[in-house]
Amino acid sequence: MPGRIEDYALIGDLQTAALVGRDGSIDWLCLPRFDSAACFAALLGDEGNGRWLLAPAATRETDGPATCTHRSYRGDTLVLDTFWETPTGTVKVTDFMPQRDRAPDVIRIVEGVSGQVDMHVELSLRFDYGAVVPWMRRTDGHRVAIAGPDSVWLRSEPPVKAYGRNMRTYADFTVEAGERVAFILTWHPSHEKRPRRVDPYQALEQSLADWDAWSARCRYDGPWRPAVLRSLITLKALTYAPSGGIAAAATTSLPEEIGGVRNWDYRYCWLRDAALTLNALVSGGFLEEAGAWRDWLLRAVAGDPADLQIMYGIGGERRLTEYEVPWLAGYERSAPVRIGNAAAGQLQLDVYGEVLDSLHLARSAGMSDEPHAWNLQRALMDFLESNWRDPDEGIWEVRGPRRHFVHSKVMAWVAADRAVRTVEALPRLKGDVARWRSMRAQVHAEVCEKGYDARRNTFTQSYGSTELDAATLLIPQVGFLPPSDERVVGTVEAVRRELDLGGFVRRYTPEAAGVDGLPGSEGAFLACSFWLADALHATGRTEEATELFERLLSLRNDVGLLAEEWDPVAGRLLGNFPQAFSHVGLVNTAVALSGAPTAKDC
Repeated sequence: MPGRIEDYALIGDLQTAALVGRDGSIDWLCLPRFDSAACFAALLGDEGNGRWLLAPAATRETDGPATCTHRSYRGDTLVLDTFWETPTGTVKVTDFMPQRDRAPDVIRIVEGVSGQVDMHVELSLRFDYGAVVPWMRRTDGHRVAIAGPDSVWLRSEPPVKAYGRNMRTYADFTVEAGERVAFILTWHPSHEKRPRRVDPYQALEQSLADWDAWSARCRYDGPWRPAVLRSLITLKALTYAPSGGIAAAATTSLPEEIGGVRNWDYRYCWLRDAALTLNALVSGGFLEEAGAWRDWLLRAVAGDPADLQIMYGIGGERRLTEYEVPWLAGYERSAPVRIGNAAAGQLQLDVYGEVLDSLHLARSAGMSDEPHAWNLQRALMDFLESNWRDPDEGIWEVRGPRRHFVHSKVMAWVAADRAVRTVEALPRLKGDVARWRSMRAQVHAEVCEKGYDARRNTFTQSYGSTELDAATLLIPQVGFLPPSDERVVGTVEAVRRELDLGGFVRRYTPEAAGVDGLPGSEGAFLACSFWLADALHATGRTEEATELFERLLSLRNDVGLLAEEWDPVAGRLLGNFPQAFSHVGLVNTAVALSGAPTAKDC
């Protein structure tokens, strides 16, 4: 049975990632990309769906799931050290994925610290999300698993005697103080020749050096530097290096409610995250990554503005067909397990504002302009001018009927505002500024008339609705109204009061009739809770904002990672993991509370 979501740590090579449990089991790994089929899928089922266990043998005799004594990332890197203290000695397991040359490698190094410890290995490879059992053979000192297009090669240094049973590979060995045993698992296409051998110890030193050099570039030096840097490392780890795209999470179908159906595939790139992510990267001093994200954005959205999607694949792919995999029972029986995401075909007008705001921020941060970028923005504005009055599915991708969502209209205002401000600042860029100013004024007036509940002094989720939406907390942040406006202050208070869940914030009220077309509920949404802290700070309540931020920091697991949501009743993380949007929120709130420069200040 998989562990709790917070029991996992992340390792990765900037093209894919694995989740390592406190019990020493890698329960999730997609190869060769974040969005490829998993070869270890125990996270969404059980050990029969694929995993790689490496742990002291003695722990198998204990009652319940065995867990490590303690673990941590080595400094400011993505190299994970896990320590086990047993009655006979102490052992350390180091897990990492070196930035790849060609083939992806997972390296696990066992090192005796004191005494001697009997170790146990269980490797269960199951390709295609646990559906395909590969054929195993031995060749050239490796155990090789092959099925269809996939092959995985496993070896150890020094060699450890392995044996097969029930379509799994096992090994038992003993390490004494000062001894090391390395296991190297390498994937490559089955039609190619054997991948080149990797020296595990050289790879470890290089990985540590690579991450140390990268982390040293962080320019945030405020009171929450360790948390901010760990979040930035997580964002880097979720980046698909060949394209610059940043996956929303490393997983699919981790539930927003245990036992519920709100299980989605998050291994793609969302445009709604664009501006906030770019701001976090620039604030952290990572202009190269921010530029790569901006360039991914320009490539992904290129084409007919009417075809703009809310999300794309990590390489910019558009076809993200959603289907279910019935052979996986789901995380803690939370079914269905979904691959792909049908929300890619939804209409969300807010993404036009996200794109234009991101490109505006990029210019403000001093990034060089792509020659075609302004023409693309003008085309997006042409489409939005004709369509901003239409209802849509909104930022939260509701699967109920389309509505006139207030946040979508606010972001249409943002699009027009950024287009106007760009031309005003850079007269060489031509556009119909008078028309855009007119649109900006029309959107503003309509939102304030139809999206505002004067009786309750709050903006609502959609026109004519009494429901609230945490996305309205962004109104002062995007500049639609100043933080001092009584309507902003009222909205902050209303969201805090009516969307409260254990002292944090829900996105909206999913139980409200007809809102999102799905049964069940969900936890507190962490990104929105960070937005509440931002809004409290902006409206002059910095002490309360800081207190909320500190409580949010306490929700991180032992290695500093956050999922999408939090269940305050069960006291556990929910949703896909680790969640980029949550870590973006952490960085931006820390920067705001610290008074550190942001992309907007550049």
